[in-house]
Amino acid sequence: MITVNTIDSTRFEVIVEGQTTTTHRVTLTHLYYQKLTDNRIPPEMLVEKSFEFLLDRESNTSILPRFDLPIIERYFPEYEETIKKMLK
Repeated sequence: MITVNTIDSTRFEVIVEGQTTTTHRVTLTHLYYQKLTDNRIPPEMLVEKSFEFLLDRESNTSILPRFDLPIIERYFPEYEETIKKMLK
């Protein structure tokens, strides 16, 4: 289960419940949010879908505890293309 809590307009706390529960702090700039979503969904949903993307590829204990959302593409080059498809 993924829970996304808004800290402020650009920072989110994400709790992933699994065999081990983990907590993550994610930063999402407005420009990157617009690039991926065209403002079609709430930022929290983008963060949640991004964690679904990550969890399809690695365990929650392997996900960085703090990161900026664009860093995902450094590890998974297909991220932006895939997330845009997931959001349609």
